[in-house]
Amino acid sequence: MQDIAEQLQAWHTAGRAFAVATVVGVSGSAPRDPGAALAVDTDGEAIGSVSGGCVEGAVYELCQAAIESGEPVLERFGFSDEDAFAVGLTCGGILDVFVQPVVPGTDPGLDAGIAHIADGTPVALARVIDGPAGLLGATLAVTADGVAGALSVGPTTVGALERAIVAESRAMLEAGRTGRLVLGLDGRPCDEHGQGTVTCFVESYVPAPRMLVFGAIDFAAAVVRIGKFLGYHVTVCDARPVFATARRFPAADEVVVDWPHRYLDSQLGRIDGRTVLCVLTHDAKFDIPLLERALRLPVGYVGAMGSRRTHRDREAKLREAGLTTAELARLRSPIGLDLGSRTPEETAVSVAAEIIAHRRGGSCLPLSAGDGPIHHDTDLPATPAEPREPRSHAA
Repeated sequence: MQDIAEQLQAWHTAGRAFAVATVVGVSGSAPRDPGAALAVDTDGEAIGSVSGGCVEGAVYELCQAAIESGEPVLERFGFSDEDAFAVGLTCGGILDVFVQPVVPGTDPGLDAGIAHIADGTPVALARVIDGPAGLLGATLAVTADGVAGALSVGPTTVGALERAIVAESRAMLEAGRTGRLVLGLDGRPCDEHGQGTVTCFVESYVPAPRMLVFGAIDFAAAVVRIGKFLGYHVTVCDARPVFATARRFPAADEVVVDWPHRYLDSQLGRIDGRTVLCVLTHDAKFDIPLLERALRLPVGYVGAMGSRRTHRDREAKLREAGLTTAELARLRSPIGLDLGSRTPEETAVSVAAEIIAHRRGGSCLPLSAGDGPIHHDTDLPATPAEPREPRSHAA
């Protein structure tokens, strides 16, 4: 719900009740990933999306019903072979959607979670989406050094379960992962859903991943724009102050005048496995010391611009600097996919396409060339959250 957090916080601050519908399970070719959310307030205003349109109407009604009843509900939406016009996923996928009513001030976990998401504090929001009736909808907001909310069934606090959820959620927060946990009431992991188990959906909200663009050239301006479009926090770095200016890169979050390798050394505490580096200088005096460091860091992607001859010369220099074959294999050079790109904008699309394919495990082939799954992302379990049979919701 990060993309609608600002509006949720506004409703929450104004004391307006609302319901949030969150995708908590995906199977097949579903249009949205787990964590996608739609919210409806007491006036009927809707924000966000859970399916890109195909089940929004039904989910909207579920949100209104949850506001009226005050009860959370887990529903499944799937394709109907018998009625292609039913409120289902005509793409053939299955979505599990958890709908939770929110009354500001009544749930410390949700209250804290919405505040943390809105102000950018890293937080894992753990919600019970299946289990004993008394636990359904219970929420914990877990940060690196604190917890808000509590789990209880009637007067009894489920201490072992709560401690296990906090520990697992904190680990997922550190990794920036969103997904499901299935635990027993004693807090022990379970392989399958069943009687005596509790299913939690844990959403990790962390700062935007970083894109570091080295080289303040015209191609960099286009890469910056597409990086912002993809949700990255984008920094442009160049040692030449005449080129590295905010005026030339208005879309960038930061423009830094520094030698690339020196700037990278200063950022070691702010980069992680989601960070991407685009080295566009194709100048050995900048590239070599930068890549010598970058290829030894646990970042998600390192690409460098240049001709094939430039790449061969660069690789030879990096070998002389002591990089191993395995470290050099991490370098994407020449940067980008072969799209026949010419203009800076086309090149930026090529670079973005390679970053996405590398992150998600795509083949880089046309979808029409195969008949396998469209989505390759394996960060989250592909199986639905509930073992019951899929069904379509009639309009």
